[in-house]
Amino acid sequence: MVNPKSFVWGTGRRKSSVARVRIAPGEGRFVVNRKEWRDYFPTRAARVSALQPLKLTDTASRYDVFVNVVGGGVQGQADAVRHGLARALATADSALEPALRDAGFMTRDARMKERKKYGQRGARARYQFSKR
Repeated sequence: MVNPKSFVWGTGRRKSSVARVRIAPGEGRFVVNRKEWRDYFPTRAARVSALQPLKLTDTASRYDVFVNVVGGGVQGQADAVRHGLARALATADSALEPALRDAGFMTRDARMKERKKYGQRGARARYQFSKR
């Protein structure tokens, strides 16, 4: 187990979002960018996504979670928090790792936005072709 005075870190990424997650033994506080997690994530889907590792491992009341997250949108940030939280929980208690890995929370989702190409409107969309 972890020293009560120390934090365990986990870094999570999704799209262009990066979440730095710290967990410490505590009573179950969850703070994202110095706000309560319910206030920070406006949608139900984002809230559910961010809490999934705690629900799966039944550790919501055992750890205090502090998150700094930057970049991307609401859902990308929530998924980055999920990834970082899963990594931190696996570091804090290695017995939780198989369950987190089986649920897919330990795997970095590598899908990124495709870059815009020159001479085109977007990544794949082209300007209209005129024959005459």
